[in-house]
Parts: sequence; structure tokens; C-alpha cells
Amino acid sequence: MRQWKIGQLAKETGLTVRTLRFYDQIGLLIPSQRMENGYRVYLESDVVRLQQILSLRQLGFSLEQIQSSFEDRRYSMDDVIQLQIEHLQQKISSQQQLLKRLENIHAHLQAQQDVSVERLIQIIEVMNMIEKHGFDPGFNEEEMEQIKQRGEMFGQEKIREVEQEWPQLIAKVQAELDKGTPPSDPAVQALAQRWKELIEMFTGGDPEISRKLAQAYNDAPKFGESMGMTSELMDYVQQAWS
Repeated sequence: MRQWKIGQLAKETGLTVRTLRFYDQIGLLIPSQRMENGYRVYLESDVVRLQQILSLRQLGFSLEQIQSSFEDRRYSMDDVIQLQIEHLQQKISSQQQLLKRLENIHAHLQAQQDVSVERLIQIIEVMNMIEKHGFDPGFNEEEMEQIKQRGEMFGQEKIREVEQEWPQLIAKVQAELDKGTPPSDPAVQALAQRWKELIEMFTGGDPEISRKLAQAYNDAPKFGESMGMTSELMDYVQQAWS
């Protein structure tokens, strides 16, 4: 039976040692065996559990929800695979929506009809996000229009202010995480509340837009990481919200 020290498992899975330690601290993934020298090691059953954790995280589950699902044995390995199949089907649907948008533009151009510059910019943004990071919220036409209207309501100046605030807010939350400040601390709670307010400025509180946005971040971790929003940081914020 294979065994992995924490560094070995991190290297083979592409995770960080810090993430595995975090999972250990919250009781989500505890190494099953302790060696005579005191080292704890992961066994094959732990790797299976880790795969389930990562699969459910990719599907948008919070760590708290995953912990609860393990405790009441809600999901078997087959259940997780079925969820992943459904998730991939949703991603395929998003790609099909993008294809439909491009086909509509192509049809307009073929008919020598005007296509607004704003619409072209939206398509280009979506295409770039998918190409670089696999990030595609899969918003439909109605949701795209709703987001556009909110942007017009706030105005370009306010949008620029928010764009400048985001990296500052992320850095402040990361600093609290690095210090080991618990999510229940008032300072972290205030930062998490502001995080939620900025998201709601974009989504307008629409639950479907919020769901698609959260799912897209989970689908494309490199996109979030490029802005400093690691999975560990997102988990930290979610714990502050709960």
C-alpha cells in the first residue's frame, strides 16, 4: 500500500503543502497513519477522499458543504462522477452559447447589417477569458444585458473605483489569512462583507448570475489566481460569510 508524506502528495497532485495543512486543520482531510518517527502519512483512501474534495470544490461546493456531505455520506464516488458529468455538460452548453453568439454576428455581417461595437467587445472579452484561463460564466443574452445596464447605472468612474479597490481588498484579506486571523474575527468579517458588496454590485443580487460567476471561478482557478484569489483565500472568505 502506497504512502505519501505531505510534501510528496502536494508535489504529485499539484496542490500546495499549505492547502493540505489547511484541510488537515479544519478536519476535512487528516492523514490516516502515524509513523513510528511521529510523521503522519496519507494512504490511498486519503487520496480517494482528496479527489472527492477537489471534484466537489470544482463543482462549486464550499468546504463546509463538503464536510457535511462526508459526515452524512451524501455522495459516493459514483455520485461525484455523475456530478462531474453534469458539470461538463454545463461547460459544453456554455461553449455552445458562445458559438451561437459568434454565428449570430457572422450572420449579421453576411447580411451586411451593423453589429454594435459594444457587442463585439463583449464577445472578445468572453473569448479572451476562455482562451487564457478557461473562464466562461456562460451568461445568456438577458443576463449580459442586465450586467450591461448595471454598469451604465454606476457609470465608468464608479467602475474604475471598484476595479482599483478589488486588488487592495484581496491583499487585505490575504494579510489576515497569513496572520492566522480566524474568519470570525470582526476585521475579517468586515472585509468579507465588503467583498460581498462588490460582487452584488456586479450581479445585482441575481442568484443565477451569482451562481454562474462562482461556478466559472471554480472552473478556471488560474483566472482567480491571476488576481490573487486562490482557492484557500476563497475558502477563507466563504467561512467568514457563513
